[in-house]
Amino acid sequence: MVNVPDAGGVPAAGGTFGDGRPGWLGGLGQVRNVVRQELIARQLGRHLPAAPARVLDVGAGQGTQSIRLARAGHLVLAVEPDPDMRDAFADALRAEPAEVRRRVTLRAGSVGSLGAATGGARYDVVLLLGVLMYLQASEPVVAELAAHVAPGGFLALAARTTTSALWRPAARQDWRAALAAFAEHDRALAEGRDMRYRNEIGAPARADDFGGLTAAAAAHGLLLERWYGVRIAVDPAELDPPPPADPAELAALLDVEERLGATDPYRQLGQLTHLILRSRSG
Repeated sequence: MVNVPDAGGVPAAGGTFGDGRPGWLGGLGQVRNVVRQELIARQLGRHLPAAPARVLDVGAGQGTQSIRLARAGHLVLAVEPDPDMRDAFADALRAEPAEVRRRVTLRAGSVGSLGAATGGARYDVVLLLGVLMYLQASEPVVAELAAHVAPGGFLALAARTTTSALWRPAARQDWRAALAAFAEHDRALAEGRDMRYRNEIGAPARADDFGGLTAAAAAHGLLLERWYGVRIAVDPAELDPPPPADPAELAALLDVEERLGATDPYRQLGQLTHLILRSRSG
């Protein structure tokens, strides 16, 4: 990982979350990740074509979304640069039935050199979910991903926006951290760069301006079809407890988060912004 401190004392984002990996893998069963993965899946489900669609999952991590999509009958190429994350993915995939395993191809690869993993193929659905904040800049990433979206297909992008980066510490009533976030936001504007922050797993990251992100997508032929907020009410505190043990309580939590994430003004406060960017061609 590139680890160059900026004026705000937060290292610039690199290509992976590096030291944050153990915290991420250790929290897979906690409420934040449970809600995140379920909400992303529900929101994607509103836009997916009929199976079998061709799916490219970039930065696939431990494979949660890839495996869900394969269970639904889609054909998935999952690309992940981190060998430890690929190992976690492979372990999860081994637990699936043979017909699900056959629908998933897992390869080493990363943004910046996707052609080596994809052979330049285009896909009905391209995913970059919770990865963009660890990369140096959005525009070249969007350009590369757009080239892999088939006519009429879409790119699903889950990113951290400046709204979220400013709101999170304020929602947790960490007033000093909130003031520091505003100071970093103002410095970033003055210096013509993206806002930087350190996320909940301790990794340095970068926040996108929503308008700038959608403009970059439009410049490469991807138009905003719909966007959602992810995790709005569930984690205002630093604690990340297990999800509710009562299935009815967990179902209610997920249903509330789904409604909030699809409705203004609440979706604007999501910890992630999930954009569906449709290819204008086709």
